[in-house]
Amino acid sequence: MDPQEYIGALEQNAPAIAALARAMPSAAVAWRPTPNDWSVLEVINHLADEECEDFRARLDFVLHQPGGAPPQHDPGSWPTARAYNTRDLEESLVRFLNEREQSLAWLRGLASPDWSRAWAHRPGVHLAAGDLLVSWAAHDLLHLRQLVEIQFAWRATQAAPYRVDYAGPWNGEEADSLP
Repeated sequence: MDPQEYIGALEQNAPAIAALARAMPSAAVAWRPTPNDWSVLEVINHLADEECEDFRARLDFVLHQPGGAPPQHDPGSWPTARAYNTRDLEESLVRFLNEREQSLAWLRGLASPDWSRAWAHRPGVHLAAGDLLVSWAAHDLLHLRQLVEIQFAWRATQAAPYRVDYAGPWNGEEADSLP
């Protein structure tokens, strides 16, 4: 693993995340494709909180606090408990981007980190610092995909009575037989 590649990915992903969020109409940033899905606001606020309360904090724990207890968190409850959907998108993006800048500065300031240092995440499962770094970049990609899916669903819903089928199949679905 080349840590600089993953740190670079974190840097590159941040403006892509912001661009996708800003591409959603302001009236729709709290819209969910289904009641179980997240909105753009929920994704962005989740990313901001994960930035400082999960990935950066846990990586710091693994690298610098061996033997202690890792920071506890419950990201599944955050969208409701922290009222993500009531927040302002631009303020939420600024918070995410600021947290990401702090993370990048922190990562670049690490002096010879031992990426193999690990902790017992749960019984029988050890996570190394390197696992956390590569998962951090992968987490961005999962949410980039989620933001694209939200926007696709929104645009498809707003297109009525027209259909987006001609664009091609989505999510591995069978292509419609439009001429």
